[in-house]
Order: sequence, then structure tokens, then C-alpha cells
Amino acid sequence: MIVIARFTVSQEETDDFVARAEKAVEALGSRPGFRGSWVGRAADDPTLWTVVTEWDGPGYYRRAISDFEVRMAAVPLLSLAHDEPTAFEVVSGSQRG
Repeated sequence: MIVIARFTVSQEETDDFVARAEKAVEALGSRPGFRGSWVGRAADDPTLWTVVTEWDGPGYYRRAISDFEVRMAAVPLLSLAHDEPTAFEVVSGSQRG
């Protein structure tokens, strides 16, 4: 399962956003079922950012979000995400090593 949260961030807020995103990902990364994460910026729009996390399944993500430390570090940031679906079931894919 992947979770893709998109954000609009002004150029003045970039450093703060990246620091907050890294803190959120660190908290999420300490939870069972976490596989990996990415923080990225759109190549064509420097104000469009994303935080992507990968999980063993939706139950792991839901339990992670309810953890106190995650709620303190990640939920305030995630509440600023675009109001759109964020959780996706992976139905096909490959990884390059």
C-alpha cells in the first residue's frame, strides 16, 4: 500500500516544510509495517510537494497514524495536504535494484 499526500508550499515556506516532512516521516518510519518514504517536489511546479510512504497494508498505516508520537509529528503536517484520496492499493509494479 502507498500513501501519497500532496501539498502546496510557498517558496518561502520550503525549508520549514521539508523539516516538518522529515520529522513526520521519521515518526512514521518507527512504526511496524513501514517500508519506505519519499519527499518530493514537482519538476514543473516548485510549490507542489508530495510525501509518499509505503506500508505492508492499510491496517499498519491506520495503526501508525493513531500512535501518539506520530499524531504529534505527522498529523499536523498531513492535515495541510490537499483534500483528495491519499491511500492506494498497489496492484502492479516492479522495483529496480
